[in-house]
Amino acid sequence: MCLIAFALNADPACPLLIAANRDEFLDRPTAPLHRWQLDDGTEVVGGRDLRDGGTWLGLSTHGRLAMLTNVRQPLTLAARRSRGELVTRWLQSDGDVKRFAAGIASADYGGFNLVVGDFHARAWHWLSNRDPDAPHASEANVLHQRALHAGIYGLSNASLDTPWPKTQQLKAAIGESLTRASDWLSPLSRALTHDQPVLDPELPRTGVPDHLERALSSPFVRMADRAYGTRTSQVVSARAHGKGFAVTVHEWTHDPTQTVTSLVPERSRRETLVW
Repeated sequence: MCLIAFALNADPACPLLIAANRDEFLDRPTAPLHRWQLDDGTEVVGGRDLRDGGTWLGLSTHGRLAMLTNVRQPLTLAARRSRGELVTRWLQSDGDVKRFAAGIASADYGGFNLVVGDFHARAWHWLSNRDPDAPHASEANVLHQRALHAGIYGLSNASLDTPWPKTQQLKAAIGESLTRASDWLSPLSRALTHDQPVLDPELPRTGVPDHLERALSSPFVRMADRAYGTRTSQVVSARAHGKGFAVTVHEWTHDPTQTVTSLVPERSRRETLVW
């Protein structure tokens, strides 16, 4: 995942709202949103990386959720372990964040931001193996973590709430969506499909060449020359359902070489959980 904005307990009518784009190389084998099981029988709702077996955004039937972004580095080195396994490890865990974090060997992974949550416990945390003050440096020996309280947050390929233009744009869309009883998807659709790079003075400076910063600066990424771009969009929302909540996951699959102007619910894959 390369762009996520999410609202946690910011609106009683919608205690969880997530909007996200996953950018990836076009030849990386991926299964779309579906229900699947881990080796221990844990059921996961989410897409799946078919190369390494993990996922970038996954939910469990018991009310647990995790989502992941990479941290951009000027020089990318092969890591010992896949970041996507961090999501599935959380879904398999007993929900104790301290115990979960203690089991992460930070140096084994490329740079990551990981948000883990337990919907029923109303407990959410951000973890990263990159220093929030210098996320694009190469050191990965310390695990940084922070509890998340009610509010709207954003993540791209820096640190939590780093104010990159596309992150701010998607956070604003989350806020607007929460004010709408109907047509709530439209602000998220506009933000997630926006494919215009920002002006050069607004570009992030992460150590990669300017032409890459420019191509990666829009919420929806197209890099046909590198066979890379936005392959999926996800929207997760929780709404009251009986004595609990119905959590609906929409996923849209894209061809980044084609123009995408909106996210139509009827064209999405959809899974619903009752928490």
